[in-house]
Amino acid sequence: MVGVGGWGNNLARNYSEIPGAHLKYLCDLDEGKLEQLKVRCKPEHITTDFNDLLNDEDLQAIVIATTGPAHYELCKLSLLAGKDVYVEKPFVLASQEARELIAIAEEHSRVLMVGHLLEYHPVVEKLKEMIDSDELGEIRYIYSQRLNLGTVRQDENALWNFAPHDISVILYLLGEEPTDISARGQAYLQQGVEDVMFLTMNFNDKAMGHVHVSWLDPHKTRKITIVGSKRMAVFDDLEPTEKLKIYDKGVEISTDYDSYAEYVGLRFGDITVPYIRTGEPLKVECEHFLSCIRNRDTPRSDGYDGLRVVEVLEAADRSLEKNGVPIILKDGE
Repeated sequence: MVGVGGWGNNLARNYSEIPGAHLKYLCDLDEGKLEQLKVRCKPEHITTDFNDLLNDEDLQAIVIATTGPAHYELCKLSLLAGKDVYVEKPFVLASQEARELIAIAEEHSRVLMVGHLLEYHPVVEKLKEMIDSDELGEIRYIYSQRLNLGTVRQDENALWNFAPHDISVILYLLGEEPTDISARGQAYLQQGVEDVMFLTMNFNDKAMGHVHVSWLDPHKTRKITIVGSKRMAVFDDLEPTEKLKIYDKGVEISTDYDSYAEYVGLRFGDITVPYIRTGEPLKVECEHFLSCIRNRDTPRSDGYDGLRVVEVLEAADRSLEKNGVPIILKDGE
């Protein structure tokens, strides 16, 4: 386990508790954090030297949860040393780096997994099932809100810090890549580090995805809304129990009408709350990584999944520099 800050702390806890996994190292430059976490997670070793992990021939896998700028080098060294790798989001900060890591992992037959946590959330899995089975109908648009007051970052803006979660979910649910990206944002607290961002993705089938992220907002919000032609769904991750609500609402177009009011009819039906056993998504994600190591399977959020998200983020940066001008990723149909 490399990097034992806030999220690395949670990862270390999970790997120390999951049966069949042995937490051999905690690695961080902060010795105080290592000593503090050592009591709880009981690793075999703590170290401030990353080379200790690379040189251990018995070590099978390395979990990386450092700051984003360090991900590329740490991943590359780990893969070249013959280790399977899990790396937190953002995967890397450039698509070319992502492609290089994917190639190294394939050349050395290593598992490479990116920490797109929400793809392992039971509610998102349920939504994926509903979309694939056409329960929601044709997906018109998906929008997400990931807002809070703090924590303010200095090494990455709100888009790179927050949006990988929502971008990965939208791409996962729709099962396709966007044709073009546009983004607007502002840096109010630190020059050059945007605190609030609005990102829009368009898709071939005319579906849209919209992502609003901010660490300068009075509301703590973690919500995804899906509007389909048959039903609509809202996933509120801050709800303690009723995280998913399905709205039997929509607009029906009549072929037999005398007026516009008859042509377009609104439908208001029931609101249902499906029962979903949630558990801790991070534990599910960690168990998935361990399973991929044992069985040599390809992770759901593999390197290519990470690459797709990084390509969207790069396009969003280019659009931001051009004041929201859409950036074409591929030709639409």
